[in-house]
Amino acid sequence: MSSNFNLSCVLFDLDGTLVDTAPDLIACLNQALLQYDLTAMADKQIKPFISLGAAAMINKSVGDHVSQHTQKKILNTMLDCYQDNIAQYSRFFSGINETLETIESLDLKWGIVTNKRKRFTQPLVEALKLTQRAACIISGDTTAHSKPHPEPLYTACSQARVNPEQCVYIGDARHDIDAGNKANMKTLAAVYGYLTPDDKPDTWGADALIASPEQLTSWITSTCH
Repeated sequence: MSSNFNLSCVLFDLDGTLVDTAPDLIACLNQALLQYDLTAMADKQIKPFISLGAAAMINKSVGDHVSQHTQKKILNTMLDCYQDNIAQYSRFFSGINETLETIESLDLKWGIVTNKRKRFTQPLVEALKLTQRAACIISGDTTAHSKPHPEPLYTACSQARVNPEQCVYIGDARHDIDAGNKANMKTLAAVYGYLTPDDKPDTWGADALIASPEQLTSWITSTCH
């Protein structure tokens, strides 16, 4: 760790990093698949693809056997279901609540930068009672570009009133690390998140691999001392 790094703000990806949203997303995916007489997917089959978005989850589920037109209809059905069931089963990853409490006890700011659309981000964050605690909440359609473009991270810094060089960004997908690196932030790969079998997070260029929220808490604490 560079001795001149002065941590002011911790920025989180949402799905697969801050919150385990898989139960709600997979339940709505399967409801949509069954509505179109398709086979429901097991959690372990589909969970690794959540960070790539709902369309990728559907494509993984049906492959080339279903037309793009039908996949689009499945997507709309899934997302309508998800909007109505945004936080039925979604919970913080074990240890994240303590991570947030540690950040706040150190008088650091924290925020969320996600590619999730605002129509889903806002009600989920409100349900988890994070809206007033976060210094910034940036969704996939808040800015003209989404990750891996750095614009969402720059916008987060502007809202939180911090410099990018004083931030760390943690996410569970390569596009998270790419965005953070482009924004000149420290980056941490959340390898406890939704990684695909082909992911090689040690090649993403992150400053560290984080195997659990407890390890993240330790990283933050050691950085501030």
